[in-house]
Amino acid sequence: MASGVASEALSNPKRWVVIYPAYIDKKKTSKQGRKISKLLAVENPTSIEIHDVLAAVGFNPLLERTKCYPRDGERDFEVQGRVRVQLKNDDGTPKHTQKTRDEVFKMVAEMIPKLKTRQPGYTPQAAPTSSAAGGKKNKKKK
Repeated sequence: MASGVASEALSNPKRWVVIYPAYIDKKKTSKQGRKISKLLAVENPTSIEIHDVLAAVGFNPLLERTKCYPRDGERDFEVQGRVRVQLKNDDGTPKHTQKTRDEVFKMVAEMIPKLKTRQPGYTPQAAPTSSAAGGKKNKKKK
């Protein structure tokens, strides 16, 4: 009798592939969790970058920002988080052209350096601080 996660449908997020930033981090060793070759890996990837790449390619990723990689002793807020992604439909057929988790890891590592935030000369835009856009107005109490 099957029980637990294995008996659930493949569309359930619990059955999706998990990607931690450490899996594709060039600075990590294989003992520290890197899953792909150092030649293909990226320096300091974040879970947000992984999510952005997967969303741009057409996956429907799920970002879990509060999760930490178990082997990571630092628990740094910047690299904290993980991304879940569905690779197979409920009937077992591949959902995308990347059929295995290794193919997804390599594709993400290849795409992250192409992100706009990784380009030289990129400066993040500050959020607008205009009070005319529905902010509180200074009113005196009577």
